[in-house]
Amino acid sequence: MLDLHRLILLRELKLRGSMTAVARELSYSHSAISQQLALLEKESGAVLLERVGRNVQLTPAGEELVRNTESIMAAVERAESDLASFHGRPHGVVRVAAFATISRSVMPTVLAALARDFPGLDVRLQLADPEVAAVRLTSRQVDVVITDAYPGTKEVASGGVHITTLGSDAVRGYLPDPSMDGDLEQVRNIPWVMEPPTAASTQWALRVCRERGFEPIVAHESSDLLFHLRMVEKGIAAAFLPDMVLRETGSTMSPSSWLPMDQHRNIHFLVREGSETRPTLLAIRTAVQEAFTSTEH
Repeated sequence: MLDLHRLILLRELKLRGSMTAVARELSYSHSAISQQLALLEKESGAVLLERVGRNVQLTPAGEELVRNTESIMAAVERAESDLASFHGRPHGVVRVAAFATISRSVMPTVLAALARDFPGLDVRLQLADPEVAAVRLTSRQVDVVITDAYPGTKEVASGGVHITTLGSDAVRGYLPDPSMDGDLEQVRNIPWVMEPPTAASTQWALRVCRERGFEPIVAHESSDLLFHLRMVEKGIAAAFLPDMVLRETGSTMSPSSWLPMDQHRNIHFLVREGSETRPTLLAIRTAVQEAFTSTEH
């Protein structure tokens, strides 16, 4: 009989890439994880890991076992969701990870509505970048992730995740001097502020600029979109900004007419596969959907 806890540890290794990362995130010692995975190999009768340099990676047998673990975990989630439907009104602790903009502009309204309508529900919010949040979800460190997705970029969610699209948010280009609009030679030489290079928003922004015929000078880097907004307002740098940020601040800046006006990021609500019908998660999803929709008007 395969031990479920050990299967989850193997899956964590696949998700995080190293035993050190698994140990750090799950508060285990490196040796404890190594021992548990050695026992799993003994239980399975197969070699699940192979050493590559100073690290280990999954063998084909290990990869297949992780794929089966995804199905097992989805079945466990469905069983827990079915049991939860007998408990009446949504209650208990639910951990939600969300990106910064929606955490500031939408989630306070959501938390207030849920506290009013479901006093037995204890929603605990944490700020997390999309890439980090998705791993926390599949690792069962959080129960819900609210994230964004930019056109043409890879989804951050891995297998075993159920995605609901709540809506979209327009993203527009803003220049530090509106008189530059449409002047390619001037735009080539202005500094830009963007999120870190690995962020989907930055990958999207770079592609948009290149399609317009120039390589942007990324002089400033920050995950804080309010910082991006202030840099444009002060005439220091150009930026791509979602409408949600401008609505939040009441900014009346005019976007560039030359940079794309028809681009949107999608807002996604992520839960683990099998848990999408759980009453607590449905209540949270409905509240987020209603609050997000209301901010668009």
